[in-house]
Amino acid sequence: MKLVIGVTGASGAVLAKRLLEELKKRKVETHLIISDGAGMILKHELGGEKLEKLATRSYGSMDFYASISSGSFKTDGMVIIPASMKTVGAIANGVAHNLLVRAAGVCLKQERKVILVPREAPLSLIDLENLVKCKAAGCIIIPPILAFYPKPKTVGDCIDFVIGKVLDSLNIENNLYKHWEGVR
Repeated sequence: MKLVIGVTGASGAVLAKRLLEELKKRKVETHLIISDGAGMILKHELGGEKLEKLATRSYGSMDFYASISSGSFKTDGMVIIPASMKTVGAIANGVAHNLLVRAAGVCLKQERKVILVPREAPLSLIDLENLVKCKAAGCIIIPPILAFYPKPKTVGDCIDFVIGKVLDSLNIENNLYKHWEGVR
């Protein structure tokens, strides 16, 4: 499997880190793009820890010569985690102003999976409309929300629930959370 991973300037760098760790464990080829705005967030939330070491390959946010900027470079899709509302708005409106949004547009036009993990609260009407436009274009929207049926005990359990949902949407087996089996 080959995936593009986008990290934007929204809070939630730990989500991107955890996803990359899980994909690396599973030997998934990852192509990482970190937006310019994400740099400050990564420094603040991860203490400057480099996500690039967890990826197979990484690209600058303006590297339009990158292989992932073309539909002829075959991938299984893209995950944008966390997805800022700026990036959601750009995807919704086809404004490919950087490699991250260009790669998402490429995946959508090639009918490949694009998973957005939007990080904003509360959501404005504009945010909601942009998310609806992204959904209509083919994106899968997985907000990093809490779930209580798996009975989380730590923040790590809550993070694993979100990452498990992303992996589920990519058809990647995981046991990061207890999947619902009904009540007996």
